[in-house]
This record gives sequence, structure tokens and C-alpha cells, in this order.
Amino acid sequence: MAVGQARGRTPSLVGAVVRDGRLVWSGSRSMIEGHAPDTDTQYRIGSLTKTFVAVLVMRLRDEGLLALTDPVGRQLPELGAEAGALTVGQLLAHTSGLASETPGPWWERTPGELRPELADVLGSDPVKHPAGSRHHYSNPGFALLGALVERLRGVPWGEALRTEVLDPLGMRRTTLLPQAPAAGGFAVHPWADVMTPEAVQETGRMAPAGQLWSTAADLARWAAFLASGHEGVLAPATVEEMRRPAAPPEATDPDGGYGLGVQLTRRGGRSLAGHTGSMPGFLAALWVSVEDGVGALALANCTSGPAVGAVAADLLAITADAEPGFPRPWRPADPVDPALLDLAGPWYWGTSGFALRVRSGSELQLAPLAGQGRGSRFHVEHDGTWTGREGYFAGETLRAVRRPDGTLSHLDLGSFVFTRAPYDPSAPVPGGFPGWSDR
Repeated sequence: MAVGQARGRTPSLVGAVVRDGRLVWSGSRSMIEGHAPDTDTQYRIGSLTKTFVAVLVMRLRDEGLLALTDPVGRQLPELGAEAGALTVGQLLAHTSGLASETPGPWWERTPGELRPELADVLGSDPVKHPAGSRHHYSNPGFALLGALVERLRGVPWGEALRTEVLDPLGMRRTTLLPQAPAAGGFAVHPWADVMTPEAVQETGRMAPAGQLWSTAADLARWAAFLASGHEGVLAPATVEEMRRPAAPPEATDPDGGYGLGVQLTRRGGRSLAGHTGSMPGFLAALWVSVEDGVGALALANCTSGPAVGAVAADLLAITADAEPGFPRPWRPADPVDPALLDLAGPWYWGTSGFALRVRSGSELQLAPLAGQGRGSRFHVEHDGTWTGREGYFAGETLRAVRRPDGTLSHLDLGSFVFTRAPYDPSAPVPGGFPGWSDR
């Protein structure tokens, strides 16, 4: 933190570390001795706002009020044919092809009254790339998502956020406009140690792209939520879905990526999820490592300078490396259906060996025995089949095929036949197999 504040030449810098869902460390540095910010000091968090808007959209999806494949124009017909054809999922993942910014003037530094309608946010030529062809970050895209939330909820998106997300999570210091104590934002001269205050604008239609203010204490709660979800706000499975890659990384940032409203990166061999943010006078970053059970954040009150994304990632890595968490104690599972246990053990796809393990919640995990090959986790469906959750078999169906007498014959995984012995001649191996006897 001290190095980040000094090298970044920021008036103040506050950071925090979250472990296993709770704030375990915080610290700050300030240009004024004895007046460092604490975890209750508000900073503007910029594009971290997008993660909040994405949660509202995913709530609508989970309630059945929309699908990620729906064209946004179904609810916002005023967008016209071109923009209206873009899907909700494309907007969340920044694969819609929409322009990165609004038509001038620069929306972050001008009043929202200059853009009263969605047409003013998009302009006359809003689509810059074919939809779905590439990742192209779009601030106007999240303005459309905020308007979508308002149309389906019948209230301003900030009001929906307060009642549906912030209040249930206890985030009472996260607001659309600053509430004291709040840091002032500054522009620091790039070639001299002088600074001047930045103006705070209410951005109107563009607010879903970067309007929110928050504190280190509130964002610690948000980090815990992005790691594990919260029943009543968003189920853990849906939050996990948001953290999955939904857009390819840019060629200039091969370690980057984007989920559904969530930024993804890799630092020091770790997969991190969260977001960075910037608005005139402020910088913010928040990352979580689900595998380590650790999250970290950093907030600064200057327009540019400190590498807050790196500071937050370093805080996380320092904690996870220097104080690695204890593994959860092994405990036996609840009683398991004998038919499920019947599936466990070694299987062969041709001559390649695999192990099928039964995990908690009737989940299955398939992994190659020799460390090479395609594996996946599978979750159970209502019809007794399983669906792949990751890798090559994501979305594919796994079925246990039984003989007329009820005994287990083989596994069918997307037409791949897995048998108990290599090329088991008693199983319906496609093309048949004569057996292993000498010929």
C-alpha cells in the first residue's frame, strides 16, 4: 500500500483483504499525516458498477423474465433494428460489437442531461463489429442493461439495486451519489507534484456503466458475494456462471478475459475474477480467487497514476502465499444412492483410462488416470442423466446404460462409449471389437 501510494502519486489509497467471506485486513496511506482514510470512506468505483448491474440482470434471468439469448429490443423497442437485435448475453460479455463510448462529449465528464434518451447514448452508428465476433468493451452496452432492468422492474435501476442487492448484503454505504465521509477526487499533474480537484458529474443514462460510490468495508462484502453468491440475492451456481469466460481475451491481453459482467485475469498462476474501474478523480479494483478463498481491493482518489489492479492482486497474492488457508476437513458424504456408487471407479474410452468419482450433491467428476485426456464435472438432471460443466464435455450428456437385467453395461458421453475394461467386447463399442486374445 505504501509503495502504491508513493509511486502512484495519489492523495490517498485504501486497501482491504477478504478471506473466507469476511474482512481480515485493511490499510491505507494518505498525503496528510494522521488523516488516512478508513474502511468507511467512500470512493467512486467506476466500472465496478457493471458487476452490480450484471447481478440485477442475472436475477431477472433466474426469475424467468428474460433469457440471455433474448434480443434487447424485445424490451427496449426504441433502440431500432440494429441495436435491438443484440442479445442480453452479448451486452453482459461485451461481445455485442457496440461502440466503446457514447458520441461526444465525453460522458464521464459531462452531465447526464446531455443524453436524456437511449438514442443519445448510442448515436447514429453504434455497432462497430459484427455481434458475437470479438470482445469489444462497451460502456453504452451497460447503459442499455440498466434501462432493461428499469423496464422490467418498473423502478429506476438504482432503486432496484438497493432493495434487491445492497440491503440484503448489508451494503448501506454503496450509493449513486457520494455521502460523507467521502474522498474528493483529484487530477495529479503528470510532470509536477501539483493537483487540482475533479468535478463530480451525475451521468444519467450512463450511470449503470460507472456511477456508484462505495467503501472498502462494503466492497469486502461484495468480494465475498462474487466468490460464493448469497441465497436470496443470487444463487452460488449463477455467480459461478458469471465468472466463467464468456468472451475471448484480447490479443493485447492474453491473460485477460470476461465473463457475464465480470472481468477475468490471471496473475501469478492464479485465476482472478472481479473488475477494475475509473472515473475522473478515482480508480478502483477488486479481485477474488475462489480457489484460495481470498479477495482483495484497492481504491484511490486520483484520475491516473497508481496501478490499483496490480495493488489489489498483490494484496491477494501476499495473503494467499504467505498465509495459505487450511483445507477443509474431509467428512463423509450424506448417504449415497447405491446406483450412483455403482458408477464410481475406473472406466475406459477405448484404451484410455479414466476415473469417475462421486462428489457431494450427486455430482460426478471424470478425470484421466494418466493425466492426459478430457475430463469434466457433471451435475445431475431431473431425468437421471448428467450434464458436463466444463471443458470439452461442457453441456454434453452423460448417461448410464444398463442391460435388461439392470446391471451396468457402459457409459454414453455424447456418443463416446466408456467401458469397464479396455474395448470391452461385451459392450456396444462402435464398429465392434474382436477381443484381446492372440490371433
